[in-house]
Amino acid sequence: MTHQLTAEARAFIQECYAFLGKTDTELDARIAEIAREIEETGSYEHTGEELHYGVKAAWRNSNRCIGRLFWNTIHLFDARSASTEAEIRDALFRHIEYATNNGKIRPVITVFRPAKNESEQIRIWNHQLIRYAGFETDDGVIGDPHSVRFTKACLELGWEAKREPFEILPLVIQIGNRPPVWYEIPKHLILEVPIKHPEFTWFEELSLKWYAVPIISEMRLEVGGIHYSAAPFNGWYMEAEIGARNFADEGRFNLLPTVASYMNLDMTTNASLWKDKALIELNVAVHHSYKEAGVSIVDHHTAAQQFKLFEQQEQACGRPVTGDWTWLIPPVSPATTHIFHKLYDNTWHTPNFFYQEKPY
Repeated sequence: MTHQLTAEARAFIQECYAFLGKTDTELDARIAEIAREIEETGSYEHTGEELHYGVKAAWRNSNRCIGRLFWNTIHLFDARSASTEAEIRDALFRHIEYATNNGKIRPVITVFRPAKNESEQIRIWNHQLIRYAGFETDDGVIGDPHSVRFTKACLELGWEAKREPFEILPLVIQIGNRPPVWYEIPKHLILEVPIKHPEFTWFEELSLKWYAVPIISEMRLEVGGIHYSAAPFNGWYMEAEIGARNFADEGRFNLLPTVASYMNLDMTTNASLWKDKALIELNVAVHHSYKEAGVSIVDHHTAAQQFKLFEQQEQACGRPVTGDWTWLIPPVSPATTHIFHKLYDNTWHTPNFFYQEKPY
């Protein structure tokens, strides 16, 4: 294992130091230092600038992300010194506040210490730091069906819910085998956007809203053979993520029939394309609402153009672009983007983000 870690560390440091413009002397000295540290302790610790490059490269290597053009702009909060649940909570609150930035969303990652053993492992149970709960009832789910399992776990931990459609879940933090601890997120830290339509006044009767910042918090960051089990990160939303997936998927809020009904569309036949018409207006409403509220968002056509520029920049740097086509194509009008008409190598390189088994 130490030989494998040494090899992975060496490969990462060579890439990192080339990017940072370090000298061969600095590179050789650092590789030798890491080799000694691994030999003595079984692991090694990244410097701040190594970790910052690592999180940038992890975003650049994220096969499923269409927003990679901005990989070099991500802000790092190095929270490896946080050792208690309260310290981790405070770091997460700081992340939410800094990333939200009154709507001018900033790409941010907060990295907590890697685990040297199971008793030290930090896990954030949440799928995203901000997410709506889902409550099973005899009449169906109130809220987000995607959150039902996690919501049950929160209730079992003692969280008291109002059981409302858009109820923010608490943060759940666990260190090693210690009991998980939950914390409510202060309301002043959470920016939500009421969803309205630029033309349909009835749209506000749906009483829809969504949170401003998608902060993924369940994935593992791997950098140079070191595994960071808690490293929440965010960019900003593409409108279709909310309008075409969160609101429209049958397994989520399933709003297409409701919107189509308000639009007086013919739902007796698929040939009327009622789903398509309702879907477009949902996305129009989401994009309009975020823009009107001054919250960063990108439409799927612009996102695809940004990804094309990312591909061109990577090619100019001599780096091949990997990608998962099934995730890169937007869920609305994919054939209108260049991505739909290309093939991508779906090889996963490190640094990168990887899924982990849920701790609950």
